[in-house]
Amino acid sequence: MNSPLLKEDTEYTWEDYMSWDDDVRYELIDGVAYAMGAPSQRHQSILGDLYTLFNIFLKKNPCKVFISPCDVKLANKTVLQPDMFVVCDRSKLDGQFTQGAPDLVIEIESSSSTQRDRILKYNKYLDAKVKEYWIVNPESKVTEVFILVNGDYSRKAYDEKDKISVHVLDGCTIDMSEVFTEEIS
Repeated sequence: MNSPLLKEDTEYTWEDYMSWDDDVRYELIDGVAYAMGAPSQRHQSILGDLYTLFNIFLKKNPCKVFISPCDVKLANKTVLQPDMFVVCDRSKLDGQFTQGAPDLVIEIESSSSTQRDRILKYNKYLDAKVKEYWIVNPESKVTEVFILVNGDYSRKAYDEKDKISVHVLDGCTIDMSEVFTEEIS
């Protein structure tokens, strides 16, 4: 399999996406392929801490937590790889990818992903009715939580010392001071 030579005037589909080589990671948004760069160590440290906290909570829960690279197919022309996501409806899982909206999505912002996370992906998650969407900013140490209410997102911001009650997981609270524990340049 080969990765495509991306063409701005070409619309790609799920079938195209599935034929590409895994050596280069892509996300597909409305038929446009976006190459994904390697995340920073700081990004991965935050992701690892979040995953650990969620995974511990979900050990005796039917919901399952996943980290990127893991495909989420929202439509034939939209396939995303969120940094982390939680799925409670196991019928959406087939062992290879997630079909449909996760219950919770977390994206860790980087300079190369800001526009995609805040505009393109935000709108795709909203359209797909993702119940809870977090954007974590490693620089400011602010986590924005968007909760789906009556078809739109309600936003609340938290800092690195706050505890966030996870809306879609009863009894789950994430202490952000456990996530922003050490400085990695």
